[in-house]
Amino acid sequence: MSRRLDAGSPYPLGATWDGSGVNFAVFSAHAEKIELCLFDSSGRRELERLALPECTDQVWHGYLPNARLGQQYGFRAYGPYDPHRGHRFNPHKLLLDPYARRLAGALAWSDALYGYRLGSAKHDLSYDRRDSASAMPKAVVSETVMEWGDDRPPNRPWSQTVIYEAHVRGLSMLRGDLRTPERGTFAALGHPRMIEHLVKLGITAVELLPIHAIVQDRELLARRLRNYWGYNTLGFFAPEPRYITEGGFREIRTAVRRLHEAGIELILDVVYNHTGEGSELGPTLSFRGLDNASYYRLVPGAERHCINDTGCGNTVNLSHPRVLQLVMDSLRYWVQMFHVDGFRFDLASTLGREAGGFDSGAGFFDALRQDPVLSRVKLIAEPWDIGPGGYQLGRHPPGFSEWNDRFRDDVRRFWRGDAAQRPALAARLSGSADLFDHSTRRPSASLNFVTAHDGFTLADLVAYSTKHNLANGEDNRDGHSDNHSSNGGAEGPTDDAAINGQRARIRRALLATLLTANGTPMLLAGDEFGHTQGGNNNAYCQDNRTAWLDWSLAETDEGRLQIDYTARLIAARKAHPSLSAAHYLHGRSEPLPGVADIAWFDERADSLSPEAWQDVHGRRMILRRAVAIDPTAVDVTLLLINGSFDDAPFRLPAPRFAWRRLIDSAAPAAEEDPIDADQVMVSAHSAVLIAARVHPSRGAEA
Repeated sequence: MSRRLDAGSPYPLGATWDGSGVNFAVFSAHAEKIELCLFDSSGRRELERLALPECTDQVWHGYLPNARLGQQYGFRAYGPYDPHRGHRFNPHKLLLDPYARRLAGALAWSDALYGYRLGSAKHDLSYDRRDSASAMPKAVVSETVMEWGDDRPPNRPWSQTVIYEAHVRGLSMLRGDLRTPERGTFAALGHPRMIEHLVKLGITAVELLPIHAIVQDRELLARRLRNYWGYNTLGFFAPEPRYITEGGFREIRTAVRRLHEAGIELILDVVYNHTGEGSELGPTLSFRGLDNASYYRLVPGAERHCINDTGCGNTVNLSHPRVLQLVMDSLRYWVQMFHVDGFRFDLASTLGREAGGFDSGAGFFDALRQDPVLSRVKLIAEPWDIGPGGYQLGRHPPGFSEWNDRFRDDVRRFWRGDAAQRPALAARLSGSADLFDHSTRRPSASLNFVTAHDGFTLADLVAYSTKHNLANGEDNRDGHSDNHSSNGGAEGPTDDAAINGQRARIRRALLATLLTANGTPMLLAGDEFGHTQGGNNNAYCQDNRTAWLDWSLAETDEGRLQIDYTARLIAARKAHPSLSAAHYLHGRSEPLPGVADIAWFDERADSLSPEAWQDVHGRRMILRRAVAIDPTAVDVTLLLINGSFDDAPFRLPAPRFAWRRLIDSAAPAAEEDPIDADQVMVSAHSAVLIAARVHPSRGAEA
């Protein structure tokens, strides 16, 4: 016998179990009726449909007595099917709850998932009456709180942060020392061996590519590929089922707790700029069927069409208060439910675009900055999209760090040997003050990277001059063509010892530049032991050995050497405040008599003149930084950079201190040693880091 729903409450949105039953609440401003559809435990049989009896402030709601955790459900929404006005209601399509916290079953591609008849002469103006329930995953009523005991987030200051960008699946799929069922999941991320590796490196934060449940692209599956990166969100609350085993939510909690116990934070890459429903010709899975005109930005005067500032077919309408609430509730859920320590916002320019264009005071940014929970976690912006005025590097509000692609490109150009790159490299090493030194922002606002998931790995950056993306099935048209890379004389793997030696030196010089620059460094997982994607610089669809980290490389002599070298660089960064200055250095203060907080010299120890900065052939320089540690001690470092093709002696600028050589990228296994001479030999394509601890009242000590 069919049951009836009680009125329930419009808050909280989603499905909330109270021990006696479940409250269901879903937003739709334009629906005329919404039904709750209940399914059996297999998710294949629809048991009953119950109309949500109340609508309060455009939230439809009802309470189901005696319903339990684990109940599978979906919604059907009734209203106008009028694409010209932006409405695409079709009750034949089962819709996923936007607040679904767990999913059961996988999306099975079928023409029935579309609200219109595929192949119809009228395209999306037609109407499809086929039921989509059998092809849809189901939402599962799940707990909304979790016991954490004495877990304590590390709360690392930005100036002490070293980020490791990784994919939760690719990180461990080829780890032979882990159980097969755990590989590619949070269980592997939290495994003691994985934690041990991160601790050995000195990592303070892991930034995971998207872990929200995603839509697998129909076109990719047809090419026998998969969406690996995960920038195609289906639900903003539910974790991707492939990333958890039978442990469920507890598995995520265990991984986060173990990371926290090791002093490592967890940052999530999140995609709130678009969803996996694609353009107006995409399927009807959730948002489109519940209220297309509210959830998406539509072309004014032609509301049949989605605005596509993201390049992914649609743009989420964060100007709508209920849509903004959805995003804020999702972010808060991940912090409070899973103790996440921060977020990296994909295409953040989209999130800050109002009717008049990008606005650093956009509603989304304002909501984040005043939120008592979210304003306290790390916030990172990818400061661009393909929309009008989409490139907004350095223009996001205080409180955000931003992916600095200028750092990536300028550093790559310098070490490739491009002319006239010395001023650009100097700007990047000093925290990109030209971009971020305003509105009380600090050097940590510049999130520095040389490589990331999108593009070449470090090993490929010095082994390939062109991209090799044929495996993606797009005739090598996809991916960036201008990578500022160089193969050193042979494309791809080679047996030439001279070429391999030069590649190794440049790899280490790139790492040294990244980890000694002011700002927040981000290391791409696998770069510490030479992971390669065979020249593929757009491995978004390579859920296979191309993108999975090859941990066997970490067991080679070269791999071990590079891991140890990377760890020493990070340790040096942590030990020397001048390498991670919390405030910008301008050369206007003197922590020591005659020693400015930042200064630049050529290899002869002469201060770089304006004419020298303009020398297009200048490939060598010395960066000196000095930061007071406390009233009695000053940390002084010298970074000697030789981007030329010849070894060269570098004279050390006065005054002379008790210098110690910490790092020589040309001799990665060399131990720290004191420097007794007034000059140091720096190999071609190399960098040397030197430091001293100076006590003004009693001289200096290393």
